[in-house]
Amino acid sequence: MTQSRTAATFAPPVMEARRWLEGVAHPANRPLLNVSQAAPVDPPPAPLREAMAQIVLNDAEAHLYGPVLGLPALRTEVAAQWTASYGGKVASGQVAITSGCNQAFAAAIASLCSEGDEVIIPVPYYFNHRMWLDMSGVTTVPLLAADGMIPDPAEAARLITSRTRAIALVSPNNPCGVEYPAQTLRAFRDLARAHGIALIVDETYRDFDSRNGAPHDLFTNPDWDDTLIQLYSFSKAYRLTGHRVGAVVASRARLAEIEKFLDTVTICPNQLAQRAALWGMRNLGDWLAGERLEILDRRAAIEDNFPLLAGKGWELLGCGAYFAYVKHPFAMSSAELAPLLVKEAGVLLLPGTMFMPSDLPGGESQLRIAFANIDRTGIKTLFNRLSSLER
Repeated sequence: MTQSRTAATFAPPVMEARRWLEGVAHPANRPLLNVSQAAPVDPPPAPLREAMAQIVLNDAEAHLYGPVLGLPALRTEVAAQWTASYGGKVASGQVAITSGCNQAFAAAIASLCSEGDEVIIPVPYYFNHRMWLDMSGVTTVPLLAADGMIPDPAEAARLITSRTRAIALVSPNNPCGVEYPAQTLRAFRDLARAHGIALIVDETYRDFDSRNGAPHDLFTNPDWDDTLIQLYSFSKAYRLTGHRVGAVVASRARLAEIEKFLDTVTICPNQLAQRAALWGMRNLGDWLAGERLEILDRRAAIEDNFPLLAGKGWELLGCGAYFAYVKHPFAMSSAELAPLLVKEAGVLLLPGTMFMPSDLPGGESQLRIAFANIDRTGIKTLFNRLSSLER
């Protein structure tokens, strides 16, 4: 008897980690530090919530079906801002709105792959990407990250076969936080183009990149859409995680295929969420710039305080966007260590084994810290707790 599509992959890691909290009490003087999920827990800023309330009350179209590929005004706004920020031409017809960035990835893969095809993804990987490939009957081909947790295009070239349909990258990276250099992304684009495959670049965390200006020049190539598929999330930028709104930027021909997927899954993206994202893009530029500076300060706090852990044998493998990716010094797998940290340190984080195939080494010594919801003080508290561990 064949197994179902969902049985082909593992349980959702974040949900699994939450089960570690069951039956564990956290005293008032040591409340739980939850650094397991890369999502803001605060609601959207008050002006955006007020705008959303007015939309609910006064915009009748917000309660009806809309275009499958998204609100035309939002597609146009994305195209205009991307053209301005990346220095290349993006048209509204090359933009589609999706129900979150995970759906953007799923739609892109559905439009590219059939049973038994292959997609190359760097490891450590974003686990939901692996899960979708598993459930799609697509083989994940792992590309071990090289120095600085940056993937090597030359190594990727050795993995390409006649069944390869895409290379999928995340920058700034989840789980490692590192920002891929522009020349690295350019080299991957050239590699993909030479082999006639797609380059998917998930830029969910682009708004929190530490570099000023465009992080890459991929859109400046007039033929960018023959290879590049870019994914984006409004959720992190405007705290709209519960409203599920993302985007995919690709060729018109690719979006015509993606439209088939979206029409059968959600019919149209959430109408309130799209209008909220549009309002945010038009009105919250200064606010978002302040959010970026706060995240960059937390990144600096990780680096400033890390010597406390380094003195105990820890290593900082990557840091940026919402994440710090670390190597622990203990003689046990991170799969065992992470649940223990809930009980012994009041810390919930994810083990590196959740970001690696089980047959590859490395994940057992690694941990991911998502610091979107802890400030400088919280980061210092976190490191004090981790540094006090003795095993």
